[in-house]
Amino acid sequence: MRFSMAYKLYIAGLPYSATEQDLSGHFGQAGTVVSSIIIRDKMNQDRSRGFGFVEMDNEAEGQKAIEMFDGKDFGGRSISVSVARPRE
Repeated sequence: MRFSMAYKLYIAGLPYSATEQDLSGHFGQAGTVVSSIIIRDKMNQDRSRGFGFVEMDNEAEGQKAIEMFDGKDFGGRSISVSVARPRE
């Protein structure tokens, strides 16, 4: 028996003005967003580093999000969407 696990995506090329709510709303078009986070600068927590992560409810929705959004416009910038690799 396989338990449903969230499917984590890496999003690069985000506009610096983007918020977690923007990400959740945008990726919600592909399915259920479990969580979204934008990585912030260590020195200045207000400044985005231009990338983040979105967790989709399952692999099918994650793959749909990649197909829908990779290379597409988000807030005036072309974003890259791929499966997040585990931390080394």
